[in-house]
Amino acid sequence: MRHVLYSAVEAVEPTVHEITQRTTTPGVWLKAFVPPETLEPWLAPGWQLAGGLGYLMSASLLVAPTGVPGPVPDGYRLTTWTRAGVTRALVRTADGAFAARGQIAVTGPTAVVDQVETDPAHQRRGLGRVVVRGLADAAAEQGAKAGVLGATPDGRALYETMGWRVLAPLTSALRTHGPTGA
Repeated sequence: MRHVLYSAVEAVEPTVHEITQRTTTPGVWLKAFVPPETLEPWLAPGWQLAGGLGYLMSASLLVAPTGVPGPVPDGYRLTTWTRAGVTRALVRTADGAFAARGQIAVTGPTAVVDQVETDPAHQRRGLGRVVVRGLADAAAEQGAKAGVLGATPDGRALYETMGWRVLAPLTSALRTHGPTGA
């Protein structure tokens, strides 16, 4: 389960207190658009910051003029498919090994990008750009006008070169153990 809090800071603090005090199940996530140093003191025992520094980012989605996400580097192939409202993109090597992936879901005029990753052995080859552009184009074709995503510092660097902009910090916390400490 994930709780994503998007209110003004003054409304987030009491909500964080309530959620983190009543939630005892390990593995529950809480995400808020505040810096880590703001969120951490609001957390109840059993919760910890997780995932490192993050950013909420947004971009206008425009379909590429060719309808193609961009050239896929030699030795790789891109596959995309949509199921249950989620479009996924997967880049594999010529021999079928995983190289990069991502997914996007259209929620009306907005689309949410998630789980974009490139295998470390295949980074710095433009694969992340191919995945994100392909997902953005698919969402635009489905009527989305804007995209949002949560980015790591490394992801932020890529997304900014593609026209995405930072809207707010994004900090995650995780319930690490139950009430007995187990």
